[in-house]
Amino acid sequence: MNNSFIFRWFFHANLIVLVTAPLILAPRMASAQDRALQFAELGTCKLDGGAQIENCRLGYRTWGTLNPEHTNAVVFPTWFTGTSEQISGNVGPGKLVDPAKYFVVAIDAFGNGVSSSPSNSTAQPRLKFPAFTTRDMVRAEYRLATETLHLTHVHAVMGISMGGMQTFEWMVDYPDFMDLAIPIVGSTRLTSYDLLLWHGEEDAIRTNPAWENGNYTGHPVFPQMEILHDMNLTTPTHYAREITLADFDAHYAGYSKPSLGQMDPNDRIYQLEAMIHHDVAHGGNLEDAAHQVHAKALVVASEQDHMVNPTPALAFAKLLGAKTLLLTSDCGHLAPGREADKLNPAVETFLDNH
Repeated sequence: MNNSFIFRWFFHANLIVLVTAPLILAPRMASAQDRALQFAELGTCKLDGGAQIENCRLGYRTWGTLNPEHTNAVVFPTWFTGTSEQISGNVGPGKLVDPAKYFVVAIDAFGNGVSSSPSNSTAQPRLKFPAFTTRDMVRAEYRLATETLHLTHVHAVMGISMGGMQTFEWMVDYPDFMDLAIPIVGSTRLTSYDLLLWHGEEDAIRTNPAWENGNYTGHPVFPQMEILHDMNLTTPTHYAREITLADFDAHYAGYSKPSLGQMDPNDRIYQLEAMIHHDVAHGGNLEDAAHQVHAKALVVASEQDHMVNPTPALAFAKLLGAKTLLLTSDCGHLAPGREADKLNPAVETFLDNH
């Protein structure tokens, strides 16, 4: 396991979960079955671009119990490249969300290789898969919540990174479906610096001969893409502290080797494109989008985030009059995991007292 993968694993293992509740009437203890991967079969999912996903399905996992009043559901969509299985590390006492209090539903977003994706579609494989947006992700997640789990309202929607982007989308598109929203190191609309990174990662895949125009075989490696990602994942100070000069040669050599849990390249391109076109105002202005939001929000941003610029999220929070939590370490986009002692109690307090 190379250090690059350890960085990414540490981030994924220390993120947050969004919870949504299935229709369960009697209290019960959480079981292994609760944590098992399940699928919502949605048939056809129509997309913003006019196309549709055939045999559309979303993966999800649940923890905890829906209370008799049906007021404790929390929905948690996945981050970029993430899965509902990885979210499980954030569910438990003292973690981001406690299943003893809340019915948590972690939902796999389109393109993550679990839910409908270029890598697993038989009807629309690889680049025949239609382009989707974060709004399309959320529309399908809403269908899962209402059609599969029969929910009419949830206590909160919560997500990290691309999950935070989806949380902002939830707030605008389904304003009366939740009491609370907790977007963490997410954004309402990307800045030019964010676009520089995400376009750069996509180009590093597309211009590599190993990609073979999306028709690759095996598990091709894209070292330039991985390097670009890791350069922006934390900060120069944090990176230099974690990777010493003595370790650097071995660490750098690891970029040319397949890493455990490597995301399918086409799936990565499709999720990158979804983030590149992310805009909760849908082409309009953010002031109007803010007026649509009814949920109380806790907006969490990382001051030194080089991967998702914190400025748009904080500006939207100001428009909402929302509470904010600023993470200030030099860990950059990894701050939610590295500052869990600050983040987790703040989220718990917000969930419990509203």
